[in-house]
Amino acid sequence: MLISFALLVFAVVLVNGFTDAPNAVAGCISSRTMTPRGAILLAGVCNFLGSLVASVFFSGVAETVYLIVDFGDDQGLALSSLFAGMCAVVVWALIAFLFGIPTSESHALISGIVGAAIGGRMSAEAVRLSYLALVFAGLVISTVPAYFIAKRIYALMLHLFSPIRGRITKYFQRAQIFGTASSAFLHGAQDSQKFVGVLVLGMTLYAGGEESFRAPIGLSLACAAVMTAGTLIGGKRIIKKLGEDMVRLDAAAGVATDVASSAVLLICTLLGIPVSTTHSKACAMMGAGSLTEKGLDRGVARQMIWAWVLTFPCSAMLGFFFSWLMRRF
Repeated sequence: MLISFALLVFAVVLVNGFTDAPNAVAGCISSRTMTPRGAILLAGVCNFLGSLVASVFFSGVAETVYLIVDFGDDQGLALSSLFAGMCAVVVWALIAFLFGIPTSESHALISGIVGAAIGGRMSAEAVRLSYLALVFAGLVISTVPAYFIAKRIYALMLHLFSPIRGRITKYFQRAQIFGTASSAFLHGAQDSQKFVGVLVLGMTLYAGGEESFRAPIGLSLACAAVMTAGTLIGGKRIIKKLGEDMVRLDAAAGVATDVASSAVLLICTLLGIPVSTTHSKACAMMGAGSLTEKGLDRGVARQMIWAWVLTFPCSAMLGFFFSWLMRRF
């Protein structure tokens, strides 16, 4: 069971790499600052570095995920419920991928294991509400501020640099490459740590202990490597949805997007709050994109927001259902 569980988690990490990581480079590709291949390669390297740095210096995100549920004392039931939660993440991720919608594997992961824990114990006591509240607080912190910060930064740029915009475009493009690298770095720091938390939880349940959180460096290395492989596979559908269908950014708007999303991601990562890099980056792109010449395609934006809203209940229900099935059979 433990080996099957670990393989399933790594499969989700791989999917996360090619569905979530493209969000970090969508703005850079949208503004034509980098080619898709170069941007994805940059994202892969920075994802790996972010994962490693986070595992050594700030593992609070992994610890929060580790503590969010209590599967109870029945070892077999606990492991099967956790396995069910991961199955829910896979199903929801595949649905989102087929429609090219940049939903969040992070929130699918958390809601999937929450639903599975409730289904396994048939009790709401399986959820530690203080940690779940932290996740919902992170949802607000990583979206609304990202939208308004990006919008205000881009508005300030338009005000200050409009007369000389053509002459300084190359400087914005250079800055955007750095911004894209920081976004990918923070994606690695955030998302790999969530899966490390789940893997440590599975190992602890298998050992039958209730030890305090400790993540082996080898586990972080493995997650970083698998996520990087997923990033290099690429997620062209999602890049197209964000960087072409929803909004088309210029280099200055791309810089505003990267600054805003990176700022909120850094704060949340340092505080140990698990948030969605997808939500943060997409909201920042909406904020800056609303001021561009093409503007924001509100129809595509609404479609994405509905997918985000549905992620929590759908993944939780899938987790509950799969857990109920395993408990029954």
